[in-house]
Amino acid sequence: MGPLDGMRVIELASIGPGPMCAMLLADLGADVVRIDRLEPSGLGLAIDKRFDVNGRNRRSLALDLKTDAGRDVVLRLVEGADALIEGFRPGVAERLGLGPDACLARNPALVYGRMTGFGQSGPLAQAAGHDLNYIALSGALHAIGPAGGKPVPPLNLVGDYGGGALYLAFGLMAALFERQRSGRGQVVDAAMVDGAASLASIFYGMQAGGSWGAGRGDNLLDGGAPFYDTYETVDGRHVSIAALEPKFFAELVARLGLESRYVQRQYDRRLWPQMREAIAAVLRTRSRDDWCTALEGSDACFAPVLDFAEAPLHAHAQARQAFVTLDGVVQPAPAPRFGRSQPATPKPAPTIGEHSAQVLAEVGYSEAEIAALKSAGVVAGALA
Repeated sequence: MGPLDGMRVIELASIGPGPMCAMLLADLGADVVRIDRLEPSGLGLAIDKRFDVNGRNRRSLALDLKTDAGRDVVLRLVEGADALIEGFRPGVAERLGLGPDACLARNPALVYGRMTGFGQSGPLAQAAGHDLNYIALSGALHAIGPAGGKPVPPLNLVGDYGGGALYLAFGLMAALFERQRSGRGQVVDAAMVDGAASLASIFYGMQAGGSWGAGRGDNLLDGGAPFYDTYETVDGRHVSIAALEPKFFAELVARLGLESRYVQRQYDRRLWPQMREAIAAVLRTRSRDDWCTALEGSDACFAPVLDFAEAPLHAHAQARQAFVTLDGVVQPAPAPRFGRSQPATPKPAPTIGEHSAQVLAEVGYSEAEIAALKSAGVVAGALA
């Protein structure tokens, strides 16, 4: 089920973008085996596996990677894998005996995906950091925040997931495509600081062309334009307005009953403060849901600002079955959609070592060998 059915991936357990990347691949049909530590390590933000949404659709093998026997298990898995994902600091995988050289020696066709914040090289390669640090260095964070205010963390969507997980997944698939011609694997060095900068490509172009200024909240797409911003409604909720094009802005102006002169002078920055106040004043007269009734589905480029509890209940999400419920937890469905290779309904995240015996048996370990590994403290989990 799914377009990646038949693809085999080894995921060395990590946090943030690594699990997200593995989830994206697994959601689309890849067989992802996650190599977990023997005991919970605090890597996840939620202890109960029901809430580990990014951990869904995996099989878990619990190993002590600091032992020779644990390393040998991973290398045997590598022999039949298409890709491997690791999110250690540079050099850690090598010290474990599981770096690219060791893995590619066992399987020259392997695509070895490396996920870090600052990359495998450069003066900051060994520095600790998190999403906010990486997007700060990329230039993206500086542009996010209100006029006159400080930069605002955009959750961890830009670094971990946009610049990290998505770019790692894209890099892995690009390398697998290239392998069809060369027959050879290679290393994919995915750094969140690189990915976040790449996501901001259009803004680097706009700045070079003079259409993007350095001030936050003063540009076309950062809340500076009154026709691309959020507004509060009478009930204290918010709506989004994104009528960038003149024809859509004209629709918005007409539906809000604003003066037509705003249409002729949409991009006249001198009028923006007055225009913003006019839009805000009208939108404050009704509730968010009343504005949904009046504007949703029109060409006014309107949408309500929904929270995580409300979004799955919206009529559009319901119609597209954009969310699924696993073990009572509502979560986004696999994306994107496919015409023929539709992915199966996701399975909840595994418990640590839930598939240890199953995975070991698949790569040739006998029951006696598996029992010996357990007795030596190399492997844990479901071994019956």
